[in-house]
Amino acid sequence: MIPVLGFEGQKVMVLGLGRSGLSTARALRAGGAEALCWDDGEAGRSAAEAEGFTLVDPMKAAAFDGVAALITSPGIPHLYPAPHRAIAAAMAAGVPVDNDIGLFFRSLGQGDWVHHDTPPRVVAVTGSNGKSTTSALIAHILETAGTPCQLAGNIGRGVLDLEPPIDGEVIVLELSSYQTDLARALTPDIAVFTNLSPDHLDRHGGMGGYFAAKRRLFAEGGPDRAVIGVDEPEGRYLANQLSEGDGDARLIRVASRKLAGAGWDIVTKKGWLSETRKGRQAASIDLRGIAGLPGAHNHQNAACAYAAARALGLSPRVIEQALHTFRGLPHRSQRIAEIAGVAYVNDSKATNVDAAVKALSAFPRIRWICGGLEKEGGMQALAGATGNVVKAYVIGREAAGFALHLADLPHEVCGDMATAVSRAAAEAEPGETVLLAPAAASFDQYDNFEQRGDDFATQVAKLG
Repeated sequence: MIPVLGFEGQKVMVLGLGRSGLSTARALRAGGAEALCWDDGEAGRSAAEAEGFTLVDPMKAAAFDGVAALITSPGIPHLYPAPHRAIAAAMAAGVPVDNDIGLFFRSLGQGDWVHHDTPPRVVAVTGSNGKSTTSALIAHILETAGTPCQLAGNIGRGVLDLEPPIDGEVIVLELSSYQTDLARALTPDIAVFTNLSPDHLDRHGGMGGYFAAKRRLFAEGGPDRAVIGVDEPEGRYLANQLSEGDGDARLIRVASRKLAGAGWDIVTKKGWLSETRKGRQAASIDLRGIAGLPGAHNHQNAACAYAAARALGLSPRVIEQALHTFRGLPHRSQRIAEIAGVAYVNDSKATNVDAAVKALSAFPRIRWICGGLEKEGGMQALAGATGNVVKAYVIGREAAGFALHLADLPHEVCGDMATAVSRAAAEAEPGETVLLAPAAASFDQYDNFEQRGDDFATQVAKLG
């Protein structure tokens, strides 16, 4: 546990008592604060009471009297589409609002930090797509190289559940826009921006607000080194703002095309990763045969992880060896079976159109299972991106409406996963791939994308 420091003897209210909320309450108590807890659900309140925490309804009169801060869970809106009433009340009372990420950065460098011979470092990864794979890949590279590390944030453990880092350790964090948007302290040593595409637009008031939330990771504390994907305009803008000019070694640009200038660049093209510095090639890696990183989108993830590892001082050869042993993450281009010459790939994490488009480019002949709860931002990115698709099989409560976006693409409205898998398997030919890449959220039929991916795997298992 990382004890939260700076609130000794003070009252701090915690709103939202899921995984991160209860973790925050425990870390506040470990640091000497009194945690006052609340959740709109009975289950969350009961869990907090069972651990001895005091429940305080933030909407009661004088609830914020003497409260030093309100710590809210990432999923609770604080601005758009409208602030949660408890957060609005805290702001009206002049009580600072923060989240567990802010508390983590505020507390991490205190305590025994000065006694480390090699101070621990933090690598923070954000972006629309690929941040989970990139974060896990960085951790895998470090572990393979024998460097102690911990992985947390939007993937795996909550940040305050981490153990205090040991000498020379690296903490790798995956951070969503919900987490970076509100954190009052953001001071990673290395910050990574993978890419940007429309997502969570209702929560951020549009694309500008969404990008602004991501940009805070680079603007609030100023990392020692930044890894920026520059294939999109927002990435190029961010890289330009962070650089003091051509050749600034604090910036590493990642792209799918050759870049001008004499900077530090990592480029992936036609399955090859190339590192150049000051106009000269420093390393080259063939990514095409790496089973855990299929497709151009995963090659970009590999480039971002490679750049972060190089910024940490690892050699190209050590990184290359680790790339070849990376097995990938569940629900992200996860090859789960091959039956009668047909591959079955679970990319349930492709919850937006851009992520699905990247998955569709990774395989030559695809039976595509898609559909679900559509997100803001539209389906325009699908235009011209379905050339590898033999046929689509549409799931979701509004499957017929989703199918309208497929225009002339051969498709079948299936409704549920069992029907979609059965129909795709019946029609698939050897050499083809049955790909779950929904291009939509899962909440119309499932609790989360993991449950959707597990259902896909269950239905595929029945085929055997």
